Amino acid sequence: MTVSKPQPQLPSTAGGRSPFPHTASALKRAERAVACTPFRLPVFTIMRLEGVSLRAIAGAAGVEHQYTRQALSELSAETDLLWLVQVGILRREVDGQGLTDSFRLTPLGRQLVERWEPQGQVPPPSGLDFFYNAIARWVRLPGWLH
Repeated sequence: MTVSKPQPQLPSTAGGRSPFPHTASALKRAERAVACTPFRLPVFTIMRLEGVSLRAIAGAAGVEHQYTRQALSELSAETDLLWLVQVGILRREVDGQGLTDSFRLTPLGRQLVERWEPQGQVPPPSGLDFFYNAIARWVRLPGWLH
């Protein structure tokens, strides 16, 4: 007779909330990063449910789907999406053969989308937001300096 050990339970993510709380500074940095990109709330709302491919975001398709404010080149869209991956808002989707060109929200991203949905938009960035985001983007400081 074999007795199996109970498996440890991972924290629940019910309701789309992260089981691990994010600091106020991490939330502000993430919100600032999103606000300083050309992406609109609908793309993040869809990313909460399914992956969105780069081709659906770049070019005229992005404007038609209301994912972007203006048509973006694939390079520009991918650069901004990868920045949001670095900040912790998005992740690349993976299939059986490796990385795809699709992106999904992380728990941090879901938390921000839930905050913005009642307003119907990502809050507009201030001039200081653009400045701080540019600094964070081009001069990556160690985490302990944030």
